[in-house]
Amino acid sequence: MKGDFSRLTNRAGQYSGVLLQQGRVQLDADANEQAAIQLALARRTAADVIGAHGGPADGFEIKYVPRSEKKDPASLEIRSGRYYVDGVLVDSARPAPPRPVDGPAPAQPGPWTYWDQPFAYLDPEREADALPDKFPFLVYLVAFEQFVTVLEDPALTETALGALLPDTAGRTRVAWQVRPLVLDGGNDPAAAFDKWVRDRRARTSYLAARTEKPARVEDDPCILSPDAAYRGPANQLYRVEVHRGGDAGKATVKWSRDNGSVAVGIRSVDGPWVTVASLGRDDKLALHVGDWTEVSDDAYAARGEVAPLLRVEEVDLPGRRVRLSAEPRPQVARHTSRHPLLRRWDHRAASGRGAPKLEEGAIRVAEDTWLDLEDGVQVRFQSGGSYVPGDYWLIPARTLIADVEWPRDSAGRPLLSPPHGVERHYAPLAWIRSATDIQHLRKTFKPLTG
Repeated sequence: MKGDFSRLTNRAGQYSGVLLQQGRVQLDADANEQAAIQLALARRTAADVIGAHGGPADGFEIKYVPRSEKKDPASLEIRSGRYYVDGVLVDSARPAPPRPVDGPAPAQPGPWTYWDQPFAYLDPEREADALPDKFPFLVYLVAFEQFVTVLEDPALTETALGALLPDTAGRTRVAWQVRPLVLDGGNDPAAAFDKWVRDRRARTSYLAARTEKPARVEDDPCILSPDAAYRGPANQLYRVEVHRGGDAGKATVKWSRDNGSVAVGIRSVDGPWVTVASLGRDDKLALHVGDWTEVSDDAYAARGEVAPLLRVEEVDLPGRRVRLSAEPRPQVARHTSRHPLLRRWDHRAASGRGAPKLEEGAIRVAEDTWLDLEDGVQVRFQSGGSYVPGDYWLIPARTLIADVEWPRDSAGRPLLSPPHGVERHYAPLAWIRSATDIQHLRKTFKPLTG
């Protein structure tokens, strides 16, 4: 979650709750951990009762819609309702349309289709988005959590706080997508899908983080103390995120000292010039010449797309514009309804010994070697990793201990950790043997009172 947090902790298996004490400092991390503990408890209970996946009635029931005579592409109907995957509630209910003061009530919304499902942003013109043209194939559900700020949902803004409209709390939501999968299902497509999920989760990457005491530290008066390893002037929450996926020969990463939370809304794009709602809250959180940025919107994020990062070449303060090193992709950030934004990444600060090489603005992954971020913070990827775009690690750096908070072994050596997110949850929905022959793979149950 790319939010402005001091840190994120979720020790649901270790603690059952967070209790505030009078006269003590209150942290965002405490309130957020309480929410995480309660959510984990609810989901664990649901998973223990329901199992890996299941739901009531007809939620996410699938119907195949063949290609029409008008040459509309093949589609699916997705029944509205609820389904639980690993205890996570996934709700596909369509919001009821508002009723006008005068005139007849609007028609009730029908089921979602494969092409208009709300979190997938599929395009019938893209061959990669089309349903398979041969039978059989499997249809599955994938769910994941998203963090939403006022940039993605302006309705979160509280106008009663004044003309400056200060940012407040964000929200989390469960996003979902119904996708096709071609696999050898044999006589047991559900078992084949479970194996596909296990194999997918087994292919992951591992990272370790540490700080390093620089050479001849006693000769540098700018360093906090002779024993300092982390030399930053403030506490930070570093985020290392996979940009381009694949193995180490292809994968790239990017990093932010503020958990990727430095972002501004985009008003318009004119070639390489981007007009933004704000250039930043202050100099520390502003856009500067030389910054690497990512142009994004709801569709870009939901589709897991990867575009080259663009460098800020010029800042027009009166016009609230920035000139980027290239024009953003034409299909990104052109629709205000998709909440376009410009996100800053901080790896331009990497320089000197151990500085990683950049590829399309992101850092090329180098395994089994310590990579310098800044101010003594270093990360290391284990060899043989498989990198998924969007996966990330969070590294709190603290000035008091002049170090990063990272798990270590008994000898003080940093331990390897899998990504802290994104956690994806999968469930099979249907095995499409033909346009009229569908084997439903959902597991359904009736209410106890039924």
